[in-house]
Amino acid sequence: MGNTYVEVLTRASTFLKAQGKDEHAIEYVFRARKQWSKTDLLLHLREVISPEDEAQIARDVKALLQNIPPQYLTGYEEFYGRRFQVTKATLIPRPETEELVDWCLKSEPREALAVTDIGTGSGAIAISLKLERPTWQVTAVDISTAALAVARENARHLKAEVEFVTSDVLRQVKQPQDVIISNPPYISSSEWALIDQSVREFEPKTALFAENNGLAIYQQIALQSQNCLKPAGQIFLEIGFQQGPAVKEIFQTAFPQKKVCVKKDLLGNDRMVRVFD
Repeated sequence: MGNTYVEVLTRASTFLKAQGKDEHAIEYVFRARKQWSKTDLLLHLREVISPEDEAQIARDVKALLQNIPPQYLTGYEEFYGRRFQVTKATLIPRPETEELVDWCLKSEPREALAVTDIGTGSGAIAISLKLERPTWQVTAVDISTAALAVARENARHLKAEVEFVTSDVLRQVKQPQDVIISNPPYISSSEWALIDQSVREFEPKTALFAENNGLAIYQQIALQSQNCLKPAGQIFLEIGFQQGPAVKEIFQTAFPQKKVCVKKDLLGNDRMVRVFD
């Protein structure tokens, strides 16, 4: 009699843990490939595993040992209750970015708004906002045409009418905007060693790192948004947990008449900034 699913997965998980890797990653990848829920897995645990599944688990363990993020193996990540395709051209959407989307939605009850998402990547922010607020006119910009191709595919699959524009920050955005939102690159080169190895090796550098101690893109957004943010407009930004005071100062200087506040995420870290009246 051959090995069962539980035996093979347990061995793989134990092996990953012994190598200092996430022991849960292999189950996550395996269930995603099989399109199984946790209940489905429980129902199959004691069955003899097929040779094909056993070989796939072995290949995935090898990939996980090389620090390839599980989401790049499965090809997707869940964000705000929906499934988004991700590739090596896009960042993997994070839970704290869901908090940014949530804050924007709760702070902006108005119906007909022009909204731009800067550095859209997989399109997670822009598409989520459009699907939650169908009356909003949402534009998503990115400097990476490869990322925009993924975002367009996500919008098509999720049936979200978002306009996608190749742009360095707001250069190609000509219409006045009610809301500007962004999870821009904000990691400084000095923080390189602190970043998880899988992120350093596989996620796109242009979506992660910024000059001027990680503040360069915020400076660009502050400068360029002065030309296209409506008088009563708002800006929502994700930030690095140590950047609250610096980002607040950048936007308070750019918009002296507006309020600028820093908000903590669910873990208690400074993670978001809002510029508003």
